[in-house]
Amino acid sequence: MKKQIKNALPVVQNQSLVAARGVNDETSLAQYIQNIQKFPILSAEEEYEFATKWVKDKDKNAAEKLVASHLRMVVSVAYDFRNYGVPFAELIASGNMGLMQALQKFDPEKGFRFSTYAMFWIKAEIYETILNNWSIVKIGTSANQKKVFFNLNRAKRALGIMDGSLSDDQTKQIAEYLNVPENDVRRMSTRLSARDVSLNAPVHSDDETKDVLSNMPDERGSVEDDMEQLEFRRRGYDLLRKNLEKLPERDREILRARRLSDPVATLESLSQKYGISRERVRQIEERAYNKLREAILKEAKES
Repeated sequence: MKKQIKNALPVVQNQSLVAARGVNDETSLAQYIQNIQKFPILSAEEEYEFATKWVKDKDKNAAEKLVASHLRMVVSVAYDFRNYGVPFAELIASGNMGLMQALQKFDPEKGFRFSTYAMFWIKAEIYETILNNWSIVKIGTSANQKKVFFNLNRAKRALGIMDGSLSDDQTKQIAEYLNVPENDVRRMSTRLSARDVSLNAPVHSDDETKDVLSNMPDERGSVEDDMEQLEFRRRGYDLLRKNLEKLPERDREILRARRLSDPVATLESLSQKYGISRERVRQIEERAYNKLREAILKEAKES
């Protein structure tokens, strides 16, 4: 992946483009944020044009424009993760890596905007960085423990619980609110209250950086909600991909064309492609969909 990312953009003098591979320590964070605001926001048509040129022709100039226009979105997303014990510059660098991964994987023919697709990868990379910077001992490895890690403060606010040690009743309230075992809430609350790390740490950025950030458009949602959705979506994608590959090739391709593509392939076009009737295509689609659905539901219940 690192080699792909390195080859995706040529070496350029502009620090804000170089920073797509990592924020330069020698450049002030405020200056970096100011620089990237100079790049224009692309329209949906421009995104499609540049993405197509990159995917089909490996046009590096098109890739530069596509990436540069989304660098400010990375900063905007990273800003909302600033209280999780990871330096802001490191969060930005991680988000930029996610942006580059999105560039490598994006298919403009699927009908989605690059900005929407990139947002998922930016958050995913930042999410992994936060988890990697916290020891497994502090976070734990189960999905429930990670859920508590990213949602404990939100649950406290929603339930009107003040910071500090949790009573048994408060622990039970939070566990019910998050739908997790009480022990996970109790253990995570203790870990997050440890003196060596605080989720409420102040932002380590100078006034100039704060001023620049305050003028940036707010493209962020709730971090806790994002993380919960991200975990759910990633699990769903894994289950879908895994079980889709178990289907016979023709069934898989017909299902993709009819249910997972945009625009959706017509029965007539698939009938001609495979030399079968439209009704037969419809039957294969329905059968494949039911098999896939049953397999995913079964595995999801068991996990």
